[in-house]
Amino acid sequence: MSDINRNKYANKYAVVTTTCSDGASAEKIAAILLEQRLAACAQMFPISSRYIWKGEMRADSEVLLHIKCRREYYADIERVILENHGYELPEILLMPIEGGYVKYLEWMDGGDAPGVSGTSITSSI
Repeated sequence: MSDINRNKYANKYAVVTTTCSDGASAEKIAAILLEQRLAACAQMFPISSRYIWKGEMRADSEVLLHIKCRREYYADIERVILENHGYELPEILLMPIEGGYVKYLEWMDGGDAPGVSGTSITSSI
């Protein structure tokens, strides 16, 4: 990718991640984000987590929710997660996208992507 394309798309898009206790919770959050057009795509991955919580080592099966979005929607995405999440302290991390495949980034912005059915998500994404 040229520096021009990288600069054009730098920090316009992001990936937000959160972990959920089960697939149903992740599906619910993903559906709300997609219905409200706050996310272009949401992916769910079963994971095994190890962490310290309230002084105890924990091991849990969780679902990682990987949300691709416009960075400007972060506050609304965080609000949706907090309103619909079952954890006392949910992981919510924002990771800016500095660049990527231009046609995919344009699709995230509501443009057409070759080979993708129903490519125009919305004119504001």
